[in-house]
Amino acid sequence: MLDSLTPSQIQSAEKTLAAGTWAITAGAVLFSVLTVTPLVERVTPADWTWTAPILPLVVDAAVVIVVRLDAVVARLGGRSGPWPAVLRWMTGLMTLLLNVGDSALKNDLVGVAVHAVAPLLLIVTAEAGLAYRRAISAALERIERSRATAQAEREQREQAEREHERQTREHAEHTAREHAERLERERAEREISERAAEREHTARMERERLDREAEVRREQREFEDRVRREAQERDDVLRREQREQAERSRRERAAIAPPAPAAQGAGEGEAVNTDYHLPNVGLNSGELVLRKLPETEARSYIASFREGERTVRQLAEDTGWSVGWVAARVQEAREERATEQAEPAEAVA
Repeated sequence: MLDSLTPSQIQSAEKTLAAGTWAITAGAVLFSVLTVTPLVERVTPADWTWTAPILPLVVDAAVVIVVRLDAVVARLGGRSGPWPAVLRWMTGLMTLLLNVGDSALKNDLVGVAVHAVAPLLLIVTAEAGLAYRRAISAALERIERSRATAQAEREQREQAEREHERQTREHAEHTAREHAERLERERAEREISERAAEREHTARMERERLDREAEVRREQREFEDRVRREAQERDDVLRREQREQAERSRRERAAIAPPAPAAQGAGEGEAVNTDYHLPNVGLNSGELVLRKLPETEARSYIASFREGERTVRQLAEDTGWSVGWVAARVQEAREERATEQAEPAEAVA
């Protein structure tokens, strides 16, 4: 039954016991003082009658000490030994004898019985209170042990549950970590394979691009070579025709030109700059030019030669035009040939 009580209920019962014990003790002490004092006065000299209350007060103080200390020792669950019991019984008997002494001397049995009630009640209350306190202390100790055991078992269960939860959580985390690591490895392997495939595709595309560029360059070179060959052939044919035409023109002009006058005597100086009716003499060539070629024929004649075949001075002597004019026409012919060679390359690109 005590196991079902709460600590507050047990403390309330212990307070009730203490309050009742002290109430009985206080009443017994007061009754003892009032009963014993007249008896002590009769056996005390007249000059010392004022000391009569001291004896019951001393005995009652011993009773208070016994009751209080027995309560403390019992609450602590200890044993005080034989002397406290001797003191308890001695104070109780002294209180009983002092209270019934006056009635006993008068052979008043009713007074003896009446005056014995308070001391006997005090003695029995002290012993019963001590027993109650010891029982309560033992019960509280048993309850505390039971609760401590239950608390320990509950803590063990909670510890076991926490350990199980921790192991379960660690296992779940380990499983999740392994799964994440496996996914990461798979992703890394997939990325590596994708990068390798991408590099292979890029390399293949680069090789194909280089092959196409090489093929385009080869075709362009072949086309440029063919165009240059065709242009060279056309230029050769054109120059050959122009040279033939220029040669025919010179022969025709030479055939229709008047004969040169006879040279003057040795004493006359050689004419260097004759009038416009006489031909000019070339400085570096012995060929005689009768007159200037027309501009169209002179341009065709100049364009019929490749660069470097004849000098500007030779072309000027052949056509009868000035060196500056011939140099300008040579530059124009060079630019036209460069433009003609650039156009096929742009068409191929």
